[in-house]
Amino acid sequence: MDTRYTSVPVSPSVELQPFPDKADLPLIAPGPSPDRPAAAASAGVPGAVFNLTTTVVGAGIMALPAAMKSLGLLPGLLSIALLGALSELSIELLVRYAVLAGAATYGDLVAAALGRAARVAAETCIVVNNAGILIVYLIIVGDVLSGSPNHTGVLYQWLGRGPWESRALVILIVVLAVIAPLCSLEKIESLTISSAASVALAVFFVVVSCAMAAARATQGATAAPRLGPDVSSSAAVLELLLVIPIMTNAYVCHFNVQPIYNELPSPSPEKMNRVSRVTVAVCVAVYAATAVSGFVLFGDETEYDVLINFDRDLGFRFGSALNDMVRVGYVLHLVLVFPVIHFSLRETVGKAVFKGKGRRAGWKTAGLTAALLAAVYVGSTAVPNIGDAFKFTGATTGLALGFIFPALVALRMGDPGKKPQRAWENKSARAMLLLASVAALVGVAGNVFSLVKDHRS
Repeated sequence: MDTRYTSVPVSPSVELQPFPDKADLPLIAPGPSPDRPAAAASAGVPGAVFNLTTTVVGAGIMALPAAMKSLGLLPGLLSIALLGALSELSIELLVRYAVLAGAATYGDLVAAALGRAARVAAETCIVVNNAGILIVYLIIVGDVLSGSPNHTGVLYQWLGRGPWESRALVILIVVLAVIAPLCSLEKIESLTISSAASVALAVFFVVVSCAMAAARATQGATAAPRLGPDVSSSAAVLELLLVIPIMTNAYVCHFNVQPIYNELPSPSPEKMNRVSRVTVAVCVAVYAATAVSGFVLFGDETEYDVLINFDRDLGFRFGSALNDMVRVGYVLHLVLVFPVIHFSLRETVGKAVFKGKGRRAGWKTAGLTAALLAAVYVGSTAVPNIGDAFKFTGATTGLALGFIFPALVALRMGDPGKKPQRAWENKSARAMLLLASVAALVGVAGNVFSLVKDHRS
């Protein structure tokens, strides 16, 4: 497989050591220069931005208004910006050390830095995280189209009673008719057009929801949003703990960074860093707008899947049509995002099943795709709501992939005594590791307390 990375030899007697050929490779890459013009450096960047943005802006955005409800306006916005900055740093760490180690995948990089056992742990996290995300996507598709216990679905509102009220049946039809053909594509670059369409649909959702929130606020139909966290009861405090995994899960896209890098024309750290910066900037803006508008629109009634809140009359002219456009538009967005997340899941599982040697035959790819889609479909019919899935993956696999493994890689492969820049990078990685570890402990504790409380009740 042509990874397009420049391999750097590693001594068999010492698993990792400084890389003298590229020891001065900067974390924040330099801009265009006379021998490397801007036009050349930016080639292929738009398509990569679409694919990476599509990986980030998925179902997690739907839970952010509920997170804002618990955190309050100011801490919520601060958390979105801070996590965006930390995610950008961790992505650039991954790119830098992947180039230094000649690693083709996330698992390869973790193995080079931390050993084979760590690689197994990282790839297990990718499988669990991505499978959980895909299950969430299908749950949302079912909730919007067929409805949930407390909310009516679009198909029922349009057509009345019928077999389309069965969530399992509707999800199955969507998987077979739309998702499966897209997932059968073998290269992530083949999904650039669908990724661009999905980003456009996400922007449409944000624009419409912000316009609706502004109109409702102008009419005086909404309460002033709470600025700080809700600590009025033990239940509210527990909910505050459960928000942490949702927020940390929002930017996890690291498993797709290297596949996207590999398929850039003339890939370089400078080019990929530009991709990650644009992506994170877009996502911070989209997340902030969505979280605030959803919280303003629905207040304390905001659900973990804010889309299902749009089944009510919000008092607008053509309000019903706007609601349907928002819900159906975002379902289409998730359907187009699904193959991008599925790609890294299939590559990770395929490498484990087929030992990662050479190019897989078409029938193997097709069989693996079918098996994964079947497993995700079964999971979507078993998990009751997206909040449960996000709380679990956000506190465990999301934090590990997005922050813990990148920080450990940087600490293991870096040489903080050689350059001031390396010392600064080392301190940043240590801070990231500490914050992620604390967030994981708090998130897991919150999940355990929630499970105990639900069991007793």
